[in-house]
Amino acid sequence: MKVSEIFRSIQGEGRNQGRPCTFIRFAGCNLHCAWCDTPRARSGGTDMNQDEIITQVRGLGGTYLCITGGEPLLQGRPLLSLIQSLHVAGYLMDIETNGTIDFTGFQDYASICMDVKCPSSGEESDLSLLSHITRNDSVKFVVRDREDCEYAAGVLMTHSIPGEVFFSPVEGSDANAVASFLIAEDLPARLQLQLHKILGVC
Repeated sequence: MKVSEIFRSIQGEGRNQGRPCTFIRFAGCNLHCAWCDTPRARSGGTDMNQDEIITQVRGLGGTYLCITGGEPLLQGRPLLSLIQSLHVAGYLMDIETNGTIDFTGFQDYASICMDVKCPSSGEESDLSLLSHITRNDSVKFVVRDREDCEYAAGVLMTHSIPGEVFFSPVEGSDANAVASFLIAEDLPARLQLQLHKILGVC
């Protein structure tokens, strides 16, 4: 598996925002979002096998993991084997994915956070995957402007999403405008700022 980095920090987003977390960031991505905040993880990475990853994770301590990228699901079956082993070992896990690859095989072992791509990203997610989101999962819309907010609102109007939904403003965009949009539209979603960037940590 191609690993970009493994590190310990605070979870800045999603259902477990604010929790101490060990991140396993995989290298490689099938998208090129205009506002990507981890471009270093689009390529490269270090080859690591399952045992090497688990050893490093155990060395960092903690019981909550975030599997991210890049796009971690590009790692395929080796990633599923890793997730299964970590689940048996008692770890709580989130998987952050861009919504272009079927994640259903992972849901017995980890909570999915599907990042639905909005127009400003220049990319598209597979919205049919939203039908697989459960109450244990979540959906995130990274929004830069009103067009993104209106797109996200349209997705929410046409898809039943039982999991939590977040609107996350792109760094440097107008978070107040996003908040005002959510209030005016009374959407079943929460505004979420990226806590790790506010704190200035990884």
